[in-house]
Amino acid sequence: MSEPIMRRTQSSRAVGSPCSSERRVYSPIVKALSLCSVLSVLMFASAPVLASAEDAAEFSVVSAKAQSSLLLDVSSLGKRLVSVGDRGHVLFSDDNGANWVQAKVPTKQVLTAVFFIDATHGWAVGHDAQILATTDAGTTWVKQFEDLELEAPLLDIWFKDLSNGYAVGAYGALLETTDGGANWEDISDRMDNEDAYHLNAIVEVKDSGLFVVGEQGVMFRSPDWGQTWETLESPYEGSLFGALGTNESATLLVYGLRGHLFRSTDFGSTWQPISLNTENNGPLEFGLADGGRLPDGSIVVVGHGGTVLKSTDNGQNFTVTNRADRLSLAGVAAMENGNLILVGQGGVHTATPAGADLGQQQ
Repeated sequence: MSEPIMRRTQSSRAVGSPCSSERRVYSPIVKALSLCSVLSVLMFASAPVLASAEDAAEFSVVSAKAQSSLLLDVSSLGKRLVSVGDRGHVLFSDDNGANWVQAKVPTKQVLTAVFFIDATHGWAVGHDAQILATTDAGTTWVKQFEDLELEAPLLDIWFKDLSNGYAVGAYGALLETTDGGANWEDISDRMDNEDAYHLNAIVEVKDSGLFVVGEQGVMFRSPDWGQTWETLESPYEGSLFGALGTNESATLLVYGLRGHLFRSTDFGSTWQPISLNTENNGPLEFGLADGGRLPDGSIVVVGHGGTVLKSTDNGQNFTVTNRADRLSLAGVAAMENGNLILVGQGGVHTATPAGADLGQQQ
């Protein structure tokens, strides 16, 4: 049986023989690209190039079915919701997810993550190491960066303010900008990641700094907001797809394959496993892909098989909802009315605050 499909990266190691049985695979819920072709290009990749206004832009195809296609992340800007996914699709809604408008986007590549620093300025990342930016709450987008040689995805992005940000991705990619994305610099050598493990998520931890997780359970933290990085001992050797800072100082969650979920209250120095049981009191076997903090202070983590976890005590305990459709989920955000927007397989889904289906796929 194959591993669960997830939004983030799952892989085993075989850099020397990319087409062997021990092949590395990235971008789970997504899937599309052949690993062998990606690695053959990677070994001879040239330096990334910045996209210019003179480049012939290839825009995502407008489709009436875009909101039911594969979506990989969603962000709440207050009244507006913005989601990204397959084929360069970016959708936004201003009515609690009842209706969605497809934005004009200069790419047909899969977009894997979206991040907004305020109600208007945001960035999205995706395949071909692309980085897109918006200054009008996701209505229109421009391409800031891409690496056409690599043919590998960026998987997450985070900004401290309008100028300073980082993007992480496959094969240990770590990029930095200090000018709002006008220029991006490869700073992967700041991390001790000799095996080039995929970096799947980057998050802020309250009063502490930045935290990155990835393939084979790798963990890195930066108390100086990205200037230096420390390698940490992981509580789990399997891939971690996501991380989430809580409302408490120095406290965060990490999660990944087969329902593994851990909590730290000291910026990753020590970890406590969180036990998750299904409705039938069995262990949770599905992988966990993404999570978010909701306006009421609660935490929601979603994953494969329609799994929705919710905590009202900063991640110490979780309730488990297994949605009837069992579709894999890749992102979650809260609507103004307190209900949830879930995205993943099947596109956009509306749910109760606990994750139960409201009875209609949007």
